[in-house]
Amino acid sequence: MSEAKRIEIAIIGAGVIGLCIALRLASEGREVVLIDPHEPGSGASFGNAGTFADYACVPVGNPDVLKNLSRLLLNADSPFSLRWAALFQLAPWLVRFVHQSLPAAARANAVALAELLAEALPAWEEMAVEAGAEKLMHRNGCLYLQQNTKNRSSGSWAHKTRCELGVRQETLNAEEVAAMEPTLPRYDGSGIFFPDSMNVTDPSALMEQLLGAARARSVGVRRSRVTKFKLNGDWTLLSGPDLDLKAKTVVIAAGAFSRELALLAGDRIPLETERGYHLEYATERPLLQRPVCPTHLGFYMTPMAGRLRVAGTVELGGTSAGPTRSRFELLGRGVRQYFPELDCASSKWLGFRPSLPDSRPVIGRSRNSENVIYAFGHGHLGLTLAAITSRLVASFINGDTDPLTTRFTPERF
Repeated sequence: MSEAKRIEIAIIGAGVIGLCIALRLASEGREVVLIDPHEPGSGASFGNAGTFADYACVPVGNPDVLKNLSRLLLNADSPFSLRWAALFQLAPWLVRFVHQSLPAAARANAVALAELLAEALPAWEEMAVEAGAEKLMHRNGCLYLQQNTKNRSSGSWAHKTRCELGVRQETLNAEEVAAMEPTLPRYDGSGIFFPDSMNVTDPSALMEQLLGAARARSVGVRRSRVTKFKLNGDWTLLSGPDLDLKAKTVVIAAGAFSRELALLAGDRIPLETERGYHLEYATERPLLQRPVCPTHLGFYMTPMAGRLRVAGTVELGGTSAGPTRSRFELLGRGVRQYFPELDCASSKWLGFRPSLPDSRPVIGRSRNSENVIYAFGHGHLGLTLAAITSRLVASFINGDTDPLTTRFTPERF
């Protein structure tokens, strides 16, 4: 039997997190290979809402959600749902989620996310230059729509927390919302505008730019699945179909599929899967100027190149089952409240987000090896946090650990 090929750094997962890490490390002169059974940049890295949400420090589990959790889970039209067939599997995660939704825990999680988000967009602006992707990214801000007449959101835990943590947000009345997005129907509600956020006109094109820039710096790509993981002194042996590698450093950045890989490395991480959906509608002209989120419906409407993407809602329930038809119907009914003239959707998509009970990603070394580094569990913020995560992973590899990572260590579980 021939000896396994040696590589300096193997990154398992070629989504946006893995691509950004590979590009940064290769730019520093490192030898890097990406390993993924799927096309690089596919999955949730392709299917997201296209927002760089620097304002999104509020964890999914928080007192606002906890107060309404039973209603959300039992309402078929709720933006937060679960596949009841998966309830037994989800039960331990849900117990942790409820605990992390209590005020003190949720506040600590928001503080941690806010610290990470503070550097997210500057890191992306640097990464976009490295990848030659500046023209795909726009700083138009993001608009929340709120269906109320008294701006009740200003009294919500989420709104107060964003204020306390220094997030720039502007409260708008119905007239100001109409001036900002004149194609929206008038309504008796209010809005919150986040002026600093960015969006991308085509997530798939951004992934292609990242991959092209990484390959131009000699990053290798292996289309394979890692099924065996053996720590052997200073090296880690990775094997699978048509795969036999020996890596000095391994980075696990496989998104929703990272739990099993971390278990192979000896770490139990309470990661579950959110099933994300989107619909797209072909448009001759942009219907909106920026991402718009009707908060009561739980999805984003994002103008993209030649189309409007409607993406969002949360469905807990694993990766094995096919799409839930009612989730697509929910998105279709919701977007037609704003654009009733839309024809049938030109495309549909189901993908998987990694979800942790505290909404914090796992960024840090394995308990069992200094040479295994985790970079997964970003939930709804994978796109937003990819560039800053790559910077933190590089700091581990370069022996200069950023103190920011202390809040995201796998040892917290």
